[in-house]
Amino acid sequence: MRAAPEKIPGVRTLIVGAGFGGIAAAIELRRHGFEDITVLESAPELGGTWFYNDYPGAACDVPSHMYSFSFAQRRDWSRLCSPRQEILDYLRQVVDDHGIRPLIRLSQTVASATFDEAAARWRVTTDGGETHEADALIIATGQLNRPAIPRLPGADTFAGHSFHSARWDHDYDLAGKRVAVVGTGASAIQFVPRIAPLVRELTVYQRTPNWLLPRRNHVYPPLVRGLIARVPGLQQLRRALLFNFLEGLTLSIRHPRTVGRVSAWRSARFMRSQTPDPELRRRIWPDYTFGCKRVLFSSHYLPALSRPNVELVTEPVAEITASGITAGDGVARPADCIIWATGFRATELVAPMQVQGAAGRDLQDAWTEGAHAHLGLTVPGFPSLFLMYGPNTNTSGGSIIFFEETQAAYIRQALTHLRDGGYQTIDVRPEVEAAGNRELQRRFTGTAWMDCHSWYQNEGGRIVANWPGYMREYLEATRRFEPADFQFTRAPAPAPTAVA
Repeated sequence: MRAAPEKIPGVRTLIVGAGFGGIAAAIELRRHGFEDITVLESAPELGGTWFYNDYPGAACDVPSHMYSFSFAQRRDWSRLCSPRQEILDYLRQVVDDHGIRPLIRLSQTVASATFDEAAARWRVTTDGGETHEADALIIATGQLNRPAIPRLPGADTFAGHSFHSARWDHDYDLAGKRVAVVGTGASAIQFVPRIAPLVRELTVYQRTPNWLLPRRNHVYPPLVRGLIARVPGLQQLRRALLFNFLEGLTLSIRHPRTVGRVSAWRSARFMRSQTPDPELRRRIWPDYTFGCKRVLFSSHYLPALSRPNVELVTEPVAEITASGITAGDGVARPADCIIWATGFRATELVAPMQVQGAAGRDLQDAWTEGAHAHLGLTVPGFPSLFLMYGPNTNTSGGSIIFFEETQAAYIRQALTHLRDGGYQTIDVRPEVEAAGNRELQRRFTGTAWMDCHSWYQNEGGRIVANWPGYMREYLEATRRFEPADFQFTRAPAPAPTAVA
């Protein structure tokens, strides 16, 4: 039995989002005695991106012993990279094991959050008109929560069925249909091999080809599962080895002219082996530096493109018609269903939620040149507001769960300092945030991330999604909360009682 934490009054905390980030924050605070916590989740169930992304073949491309909390390691994963349902079940189990399910309120979509300077508190309003007050606000909606569908001519005239991959319509039967998939990113490479054998015709519209690496994700044999379950320290060893392997992928991205060339060679060798047809190989071949865009892992996607009922179209989509899609080659290809595999509005963090800080300043106005935050966590002028998986905390070569765990620990330290010091608010110093952001952006120079345009960047070319270094560097940067980096305010002293 886990000993109950000592109950400590004060610091009413509101968390928006019950995915990995929000759950990490709630558990960390509860483990250190914070009791007044409410988690608002817009979905009817917890899980964040793993609740919504339930398309065929949905799974993680980071091995599960790294894509999980360090304090809640499980030894019975069915395979190296777990499918979506296992991840969702794991997250639900963690919530129950740590007793935080009663803190979570489902189907609560936050419309706005406003900082009341007079009361030194956040007022949060839901779409349903409910209002919540909090001393500290943690927004854990992440970067990959709002599906992006491109605005294409004629899109509203399509007479068939359509949906985004992150909102998969399981009631629609794809069998025997002519299906168009627009997009070839991380979701498409997982579901295209699953639906290709079912449909009559599958047309895949590719805007940009991907660098791919193999992903052999077989079910663990009984011997391997037995060793993982019973050998002390084996899971920790596997996690440590994987940590260093993932740091090696970041090394390739940070040094594209040296180590990156070796990784590119490995990827190219694999892709050639999977595409014997020279014409298909020409069309799927990337023309940008390895690691500039997200490197994808699949051993089934390229073979699926070689199926006789699958066509890969590399000309851009010119128009959507009532009966299908016309590409830049002028060919009108019929479709009964369009599946948008076009990713997320990753650079529009916290939107469409309206967040107003001190002096009524809107967070989107503060981010007109691109989202930014001190260590991805705090923004000047927005007192006692913290972000999970905020600006520049995405990873191209690691586990976002590792980042979110470190962020939760940092936020807990900050709120502990706030509480124990008798302070009312905490706000990062503008000069500290600005200096840190300049250094962060400088570190992208010379890396693969700068060699092409990707979803990591905003329209101005500024990288607002990714961390420029290694997981261990982020851990070191957030390991210890530095009070000197922040400004604090105290509650006004009570007026003296008049003596009659």
